[in-house]
Amino acid sequence: MPDSSSPEETQGVAISDSAAKRIGQLVEQEGNDALMLRIIVSGGGCSGFQYGFDLDNTVKDDDLVYEKNGVKVVVDKMSLEFVSGSEIDFKEDLIGSYFTMSNPNATSTCGCGSSFGV
Repeated sequence: MPDSSSPEETQGVAISDSAAKRIGQLVEQEGNDALMLRIIVSGGGCSGFQYGFDLDNTVKDDDLVYEKNGVKVVVDKMSLEFVSGSEIDFKEDLIGSYFTMSNPNATSTCGCGSSFGV
């Protein structure tokens, strides 16, 4: 499994400390240590593509797995084409708490940060 401490080194997906902490909390709440956070990129959103996040316990043949502090993030190869070099983070502010992506491949993003264009 790639070490995702630096997106520049792996050209995969880096995981911030706050994202790793939140993923760990979600896994603990679900009571299933096999769960990972899956990042999915799909068409749609106000900028062309949108990020999706889900808990999953399955690694498929075309998946890459990134790990930090004992938690795992899984991304399929097609989605990785859009998010390679990105960092997943977890934010808590006045509008709520949510995962966000810092994506160097995005040429535009929507105001909420859940969709992007390339």
